[in-house]
Amino acid sequence: MRIHVFFSGVAVLALGVMAQRMLGKTDGLAFLQGALTLGGGLLICGLFSLKMKWHGLIGAGVLALLGTTRGLGNLPDVVKLVAGERPRGAAPMLELGVTLICLLLLLRVLGALRREKLRRMLEKE
Repeated sequence: MRIHVFFSGVAVLALGVMAQRMLGKTDGLAFLQGALTLGGGLLICGLFSLKMKWHGLIGAGVLALLGTTRGLGNLPDVVKLVAGERPRGAAPMLELGVTLICLLLLLRVLGALRREKLRRMLEKE
């Protein structure tokens, strides 16, 4: 599970670097700043999980929840992009990539927490 947190952080950072190269200067810098914030936070949570596993994973889950909800607000732009309107260039597809990465991480963290809860309940009996 920790590997997935690290991979998600690196993937978000990589999308930020791609955005810097693909988009205009202003949009690219804004996307890069967001990617550095989210991806860096995920990497910090991954490092934190090495010492205290569940604290780091829960922190990564919270960041993934924030990234997912922020990305869901960008879905109308993705629909416009698919329809042929491209006022923001490739930015909606990059935002969709970050949203999917965060959603997958969120689901994985929730599954790990459910399994841990079940394990502790069975261990208690």
